[in-house]
Formats: sequence, C-alpha cells, structure tokens
Amino acid sequence: MTKPREPNGIEPSRSEDDIQRDQLGPRGVPDAPDPAKMTPQREKKTPKHIDPGHTA
Repeated sequence: MTKPREPNGIEPSRSEDDIQRDQLGPRGVPDAPDPAKMTPQREKKTPKHIDPGHTA
C-alpha cells in the first residue's frame, strides 16, 4: 500500500535537511554543538524589521 501524496504547492512541515540535522547533528557529528554564529558585521547588515509593505 502506498502512502498518500501531499497536494502540490504545500510545503511539508519539516524538510529532509531538518530530519538529517536531527539525526546527525549540525555538522554531521551526533550530539555536537552548532558552532555557527552570526558575525558582528553581518548582524549590523541584517535588517531588524522586515516589512516590505504593498508594492501595488
């Protein structure tokens, strides 16, 4: 018996990357901490409030 397919245009709640990250950890090492962090320069460049508003 086959599993029911999701309709087109609907994103699944979790991606394959999310599932792999849960199983293998962030860098492929189980139970290792995630060393990625935002640099101060990137943090300055990242907008705080993202509200593009209406274009039309």
